[in-house]
Order: sequence, then C-alpha cells, then structure tokens
Amino acid sequence: MSESAIEAQGLVKRYSEDVLALDRVDLSIPAHTIYALLGPNGAGKTTTISILTTLIKPTQGTARILGLDVVRQADQVRRRIGITFQETVLDDELTGRQVLDFHGRLYRQNKTERRARIAELLKLVELEEAADRPARTYSGGMKRRLELARGLMSAPEVLFLDEPTLGLDPQNRAVVWDYIRELKERHGLTLLLTTHYMDEAEHMADRVGIIDQGRIVVEGSPRQLIDQMGDDTIRMVGNGNCEAFVAEVRALPYAKSVTTADCIVKIGVDSGNKRLADLVILANRCDMTIEDISIAKPSLGDVFLKYTGRELRDK
Repeated sequence: MSESAIEAQGLVKRYSEDVLALDRVDLSIPAHTIYALLGPNGAGKTTTISILTTLIKPTQGTARILGLDVVRQADQVRRRIGITFQETVLDDELTGRQVLDFHGRLYRQNKTERRARIAELLKLVELEEAADRPARTYSGGMKRRLELARGLMSAPEVLFLDEPTLGLDPQNRAVVWDYIRELKERHGLTLLLTTHYMDEAEHMADRVGIIDQGRIVVEGSPRQLIDQMGDDTIRMVGNGNCEAFVAEVRALPYAKSVTTADCIVKIGVDSGNKRLADLVILANRCDMTIEDISIAKPSLGDVFLKYTGRELRDK
C-alpha cells in the first residue's frame, strides 16, 4: 500500500476542446491529515474530488486512494471512502434515522451493526432528539450535520467534504469544524475538503493546496504559506495613479511582497507601523489618493491573492 492516503499524478480532465478542467494536477496527501483544497469557482476543485471518488474518469493521469487505483479498482475505493457533496442531497420525507439506515443498507451492514453505528453518529452530530423527525423539518445546519453523519456510516478511512459548511451561519460552521477535527483525532481519518472560507482552511488544515485554472499553484502548511507573505500586510485602497505607486513600492527594499487588484494594494513588510508613514508619503507623491488604509497580519487570503491575482470569491 502507498504511504500516501491520496495520490494523484498528472491528472487531466478535458470536457471538450475548449474546456480543460484539470491540467496535470499532482497530489500526495499523507494518512491522518486534513488537506484543504482552495480555489475560486471553476478552478477544478469539484472535478478533482469527482475523480478521486470515482464519480468521473480522468482524461489522462492516475489517482490512488489507499493504494487503490480509482479507475481500475473503483469498487474497492468506494468501500473505503465517504463523501459529502456541495449541494444538500437528502430525501426530505425520510427521518434522520432512516437516512442513515438506508445508507448502511447500501453498504450491506447488518441490522445490529447499523443500529450501533446510527446511535454513535447521531450522538456525534448532536441529532439524537431530532432523529425521528422528517429531514424537511431540519435547519440548514442540521442537514449538514446529518450529511456528515451519513458520510461516516460506512466507517471510511478517507473522507471527502465538498464545501461542508457552505451557506451555514458562523455558529453552525464552528460546530462542523469541531466535528471535523474530532474525526481526525478520534478516528484517524484522512480528510480532503474544499472550501471558499479561508479561515476554515487556516484553522483546520494540516496542509493547503491552492488550485486555479486547473493547476495547483502553491502548496504547503497554512503557517508556511502565510510566513512567505512577511510579518505584516499594509492594505491601501485608493484611486488615481495606482500603477505608478505600485511600481515605486516594488523597488523598496522592505517590501517583501506587493499584490494589487482594482487599486487595492497589499504590501507585505517587516513592520507595518514603522513603514506606514513612508508609504502614505509615497502614495501622495505618485498622485494616488488614499481612501482607506489598514495594517493586518497576513492570512491565507493574502496568499491566494499573491498566487492568483484575484480574491477567492471570484465569480
């Protein structure tokens, strides 16, 4: 068996001559880790998960889950993985308990095994009191938690979560985060999740990959990627001759990184408070009128902007 729980080499997915969804994607994800795949809509996140979970076949390249080829050994792969989809996929007429029971039957679990597993999972996601209510009566957060439990019914070794907290309020997102961390710690799962939420990846993931236009453009631990941006980030919003200002800033010895989009300039520096006055003077000299300015520690959002040149929620 491979040392990596998830491996991909040279994955290509072409839907037509004009649509290249994946362009030679390589992945190597060790067991018992949380890996976050970040990217804007259409970057290739869902296509990657669809290939790794055997839902679609790659045009080119190979992928393995726990050493099993996702094309040639698809049935074996499916028995060892779990998945929650981006869109809620529940039969609203079934109760929460029935949703889990039917899923267990699909995996040929016997009645005793199903009952024990259902009881354990309902407790894990705090749905014991709502277990016998129709899913249509559940809130959005409850449905997400039920889907997470369903993905765990087969006791998977690798779990794929496609936008697991999409559309949830901050409280429910925090609850789902706690479950995901517990799954790794208690059950030793390997988790690959996609998300639009940078804070999610920054706080939960052991490793992060940013995908854009079908390619992994950067990869590393959240801390490693953030440290590349410098100690502080000065964010300046203005109008006027932004191009001249950016050109001058790039020549400064203390400007470790400079990214810009629509006259929003982010500058990585060694000390924000120390450099702020100089940058304001420089902006005025370049005929750039500053409308807003702030200093912050860098984040994964800044990393994303550095490598893709646009904000994460690009439409």
